[in-house]
Amino acid sequence: MTVEERLQRLEDDRAIRDLKARYLRACDSKDPESVRDTLLPDAVIEFEGFPRFDNRDDFVAIYRQFGCAPGIYDIHHAANGVIAFDGPDAATGQWALTFHNVNLTERTLTQFGVEYEDVYVRKDGRWWIAVTRSRKKSVVIQSVDADGSTRVVAMGEIPVGAAAGQQ
Repeated sequence: MTVEERLQRLEDDRAIRDLKARYLRACDSKDPESVRDTLLPDAVIEFEGFPRFDNRDDFVAIYRQFGCAPGIYDIHHAANGVIAFDGPDAATGQWALTFHNVNLTERTLTQFGVEYEDVYVRKDGRWWIAVTRSRKKSVVIQSVDADGSTRVVAMGEIPVGAAAGQQ
């Protein structure tokens, strides 16, 4: 690999990391248009506990409805990103995510440990998320009483019928 190719690889790695960060920050700030702008039009989105989406617009519509509802507060904290390149315009990524959700309507606090697997492509001179998949690895769900006391509802595995949370 030439010095120029190595430099380009470093710049691409940084651009992909920034893309993932923009996606997660847009989710946390309830900014559906910025979420949309990180995904290819025909992106595949497969998040455990949700239906599969074969385009960004259907995904963003559901995100707008549930993730942007009043009283929903999310924090997505991704770490341990590993980017692998499949060529100059294609890459994959793996991320560990800690997801926190505060739901004032349901009076719940939810924390998931999540693993993301993404596919990125460069089109029109920029990187996009082409495929994003997530699997839940762990969960803690707490209910909050009127006096502010918490009670653990679920811990470890995800119970059937429990709050799905957002990714």
